[in-house]
Amino acid sequence: MGRTNPTYRDVLRALDNQWSDYRRGLRREDQQRFDQLFAYIRAHADASGYLNHTEPFYPALVSIDLEQEARFDELESRLAQVENEIASIEGEE
Repeated sequence: MGRTNPTYRDVLRALDNQWSDYRRGLRREDQQRFDQLFAYIRAHADASGYLNHTEPFYPALVSIDLEQEARFDELESRLAQVENEIASIEGEE
């Protein structure tokens, strides 16, 4: 027996193909950013496949949001570390 629905990774490949003209129209640095967004989506493809949503773009957007939230957390942590180092240097003076 075959699957009645394509896998999320199959749908994702189709979505990537649908956006290929748009990607081609972007500036080179934006193409790299666009590619990174699809890397974020692929990183969460297993979870998105479990959802089996009728509109594959919604789990793709949530995947991007999750990855960007992780980047914000990392940057906030790094910023706090830099602020603490500056405060300790200023305290020594």
